[in-house]
Amino acid sequence: MNTPMTGTSSSSPERLRPRALKDRFLANGSVSSIAIFFVAVVVLFSFTTDEFLTVPNILNILRQSAPLLIVAAAMTLVITTAGIDLSVGSILALVSAVLAILLQWNLPWPIVIVLMLAGGGLVGALQGFFIAYEGIPAFIVTLAGLGIISGLANLITGGYSIPIAPSMFTEIGRGWLFGVPFPAWIAMVILIIAYILFNETPFGRYVTGIGANAEAVRRAGVNTRWTTLFVYVLSGSMAALAGIVLTARLGSGSSNAGQGFELQVIAAVVLGGTSLFGGRGTIVGTLLGALTVAVIGNGLILAHLSPFLTPIVTGVIILVAIWLNFRIFRGSIRSR
Repeated sequence: MNTPMTGTSSSSPERLRPRALKDRFLANGSVSSIAIFFVAVVVLFSFTTDEFLTVPNILNILRQSAPLLIVAAAMTLVITTAGIDLSVGSILALVSAVLAILLQWNLPWPIVIVLMLAGGGLVGALQGFFIAYEGIPAFIVTLAGLGIISGLANLITGGYSIPIAPSMFTEIGRGWLFGVPFPAWIAMVILIIAYILFNETPFGRYVTGIGANAEAVRRAGVNTRWTTLFVYVLSGSMAALAGIVLTARLGSGSSNAGQGFELQVIAAVVLGGTSLFGGRGTIVGTLLGALTVAVIGNGLILAHLSPFLTPIVTGVIILVAIWLNFRIFRGSIRSR
């Protein structure tokens, strides 16, 4: 009786070892590939433009990419659960508009910030409820949310920008700390928190498990519905934070602030190596993916190319990233 059991236990690690090595290769390979691509893009624009590698331009990239980095960190969790959030750009725009109006009413800016973060989380919770508890696909729920929230933002502003007088609030987007733009510090803190949450806590393991095999995680005693809902709460809150940072930098609130923003976020995440099929994500890859998207946009402007090329390039990046996701991760999806 003991012999068969011994043989089984000794062969199991041998069978599992190739799978573990393959998973490690896929995780590290995706980060390595985007790192190489990022360096290639930097080198390309360094030779084609004179201003790209200057310190002012690098700091400008860090300042402008902060909202993208903030939301992409949360979107990594969303996509790892095999979900998606198309409403982040609309939430950013609505927060920008409402925030500007509340500041014009002379409400204290710290209270306004808390209200906006709570409002973004509430929108995320509402969408997460329909996704997690009602079983409606995330694409449908957040696509509907995109239309509703964007319509509210346009209705509130009438399509016009709402100016904000310079104050302590605008320093959130325009200020400096130790020679680095303050928005970059905010993005760095969010990325560090996201990395720890995703890689060093049970919640991060639950997020990955839900994307890989939600039923198995549920049978293990994890409240998968609550975990999924909370992921969308985080996404909504980070979209609101991005709206706060962007509004402070621009000095005005606008319903057009987040136009096309969700495409940039998704491009950053999938370009960074997070699987659109769920079950595999990387915050480090997302960081590199977001910086790559930001560098491409900045480099095209410095190269004096048409600004209309930016959404075209972003769309191509998304298409190629999705294709690579499908080609690379298809085998692992089938094996599950």
